[in-house]
Amino acid sequence: MAAMTDARPDNQAGTRSDAPLDAGRHDTPEELLGLKPVAHLRAKATALLLFTLGLILAAVLYLLYARGVFEPTDLLVLTADDSQGVTAGMDMTFSGFPIGRVRRIELAEDGSVRILVDVTRKDAHWLRESSVFTLVKGIVGGTTIKAYSGIMSDPPLPPNSVRPVLSGDATAELPQILNSAKEVLANVAQLTAQDSALGGSLAEVRKLAERMQGQGGMLGVALGSDEEARRVLALVERANAVLTRMDRMVARADSQLFDANGVMPQVRATVEQLNGLLADTRKTLSKVDAVLAEAQAVGANAREATADLGALRAEVESNLMRLESVLNDLQRKWPFAHKPELKLP
Repeated sequence: MAAMTDARPDNQAGTRSDAPLDAGRHDTPEELLGLKPVAHLRAKATALLLFTLGLILAAVLYLLYARGVFEPTDLLVLTADDSQGVTAGMDMTFSGFPIGRVRRIELAEDGSVRILVDVTRKDAHWLRESSVFTLVKGIVGGTTIKAYSGIMSDPPLPPNSVRPVLSGDATAELPQILNSAKEVLANVAQLTAQDSALGGSLAEVRKLAERMQGQGGMLGVALGSDEEARRVLALVERANAVLTRMDRMVARADSQLFDANGVMPQVRATVEQLNGLLADTRKTLSKVDAVLAEAQAVGANAREATADLGALRAEVESNLMRLESVLNDLQRKWPFAHKPELKLP
């Protein structure tokens, strides 16, 4: 026993030298009795518990603050025919951003549903009197309440306003969509059948393609037969031959007209001769103009002389009239005198 007791401390000493502590070691009652008691243990435990409760309460308050519970809100009442999918606490969004939260849902006296929404005052300016509210039940996802404001210049929506909400259920259109899909599939099956009109059209198109690959090609298909196509080709060849002859004729006429010995150079020479004759004629006419000017001067002199002769004749006539009056007086006074005669020159 003594040897065993002597060996234990050595083992313990060796263990302590190798590792600081043994994980599986259990303190003996004597060692536990040797520990000193902690001062004010109950007070410290109470303080730790209160601190933990304070942290939990602060976290709860922060979460409520982050959710906007303490923000001032305005009440908005939405009326709908059905509140299926609407729950208290769900958001009302505007352009994808939550601006309000459903407070509760109640049933009105007329059987309609009243959805009470708390709208934060900082986001209430997005709602106008012309705003539209929708309640959409999607196939994928839950029900959503959305607000749309098309004219931002309208007056703001006052608090405690009552507005109708437009409901839309995508799942309600599923039966109609399935029926339409069935009808489309039936029509497609009829179109793709062997004895369908589409099959006959495809057969005709195949025949048309085979005829287009034949001798007449597209021209034979357009005219109805290969013979007509050959006639048209022959006509085109004849037209090409005629055009070739016309090109030759035009080239020949061009050479006859515009060559050195052609018609146009001769016409040009004739025109030059005519221009020379016209120049000579112009000179002759200028001489005639000078002669006519001299004749006009002579005529003017003759006109002046004729005017002087008229005055002289008037004088002579007056003198003759006086002489006639004198002779008449003499005849009256001379009884045996014969009748005198006066002749004007």
